[in-house]
Amino acid sequence: MTDNADIELPKAHTTRNRKRSPGKRVGKERPSTISDVARQAGVSVATVSRTLAGNYPVSNETRARVMTAVESLHYVVNVHAKALSGQVAGPIALVIKEITGPSLAHIAAGVEQEAADRGRLSLVCATHDDPAREDDLVQLMRQQHAAAVLLVGSVVPDEAYDRRMAGYAKALDASGSRLVLVGRPTPAPGLPVTVVNYDNRGGAFQATSHLLASGHRRVLFLGGNPGQSSADERRAGYRDALRAHGADHVTELDTTGTYTRPSGYTRTRDALRAGLEFTAVFAASDVSALGALAALREANINVPGDMSVVGFDDVPFVTDLTPSLTTVRVPYEELGRTAVRLALGHEEQLASDGQVVLGTQLIIRQSVRQRSW
Repeated sequence: MTDNADIELPKAHTTRNRKRSPGKRVGKERPSTISDVARQAGVSVATVSRTLAGNYPVSNETRARVMTAVESLHYVVNVHAKALSGQVAGPIALVIKEITGPSLAHIAAGVEQEAADRGRLSLVCATHDDPAREDDLVQLMRQQHAAAVLLVGSVVPDEAYDRRMAGYAKALDASGSRLVLVGRPTPAPGLPVTVVNYDNRGGAFQATSHLLASGHRRVLFLGGNPGQSSADERRAGYRDALRAHGADHVTELDTTGTYTRPSGYTRTRDALRAGLEFTAVFAASDVSALGALAALREANINVPGDMSVVGFDDVPFVTDLTPSLTTVRVPYEELGRTAVRLALGHEEQLASDGQVVLGTQLIIRQSVRQRSW
């Protein structure tokens, strides 16, 4: 056993007694400040500020010393201060219900691409369909000096919605930001808000008309929940087409539910078990169409031989289905791009009511068959 008295312990290394060389940081010390940069470069704080802002002439030698000090100290410019002074462009904030939804993901892709093309940072936040969280996120983005806040997704357009949107629009406008509603109804007129929408009703009319023109008179409709803006518009398009083609509206075939695979499966399965007569299914979302196809396959009903199916959205996976799905294409990425362009002041596309409505397109593939009588 060794006698501890014979061991020479190392001297403690403390930052208090040790002189630090310029440019080196030890442990978790405070971040470098503009004063640290000025001290190391041998110039005034004002000179550092002017050099970094690039709005005041300084000599090449001074600029080199300042930038060397910035690099060695890992100095980070106070972006909030620059945003307040107008020296840096604010980010584009996208607030959506969920990030994983395929249609919402494509809107987010369009926002990010257009923001990047214009040299802007984009921020994506999810509300999980919680209005209180949406309130908090809008306030946070306002505090972050976002150039625009884009709210995406179907809503219930009631008085509470109008009040909330009016509050958002006025608060953001007062801070120099802009509220943009994407795929949402226009609130009260006269508000500082931009609306970018797409033709839900016309797309549903096209889809239903295609089935009716193919000889199908009884079409099972897998619509969304009543009260939601996009769901009501797609249901209206379905009913418009029935009237236009002289087909009866059968209440039992006009179903409501969520735009999910389980909902599409359950409603189609239940309609088959109830013995309802129909030869086609119009699912108001491609994900619902997946559920419908599963229920039909389970019942040994061939598509399109025995039953035709049309979806809505045209998300990428529908081309890989067997058969490939006829559906309504929504220009989701262009919705995101257009929202960013308008938010940044390119408003020549706006209609007289302050909004842009993008068209939808029926994409005909292999899931619909002409029915002979």
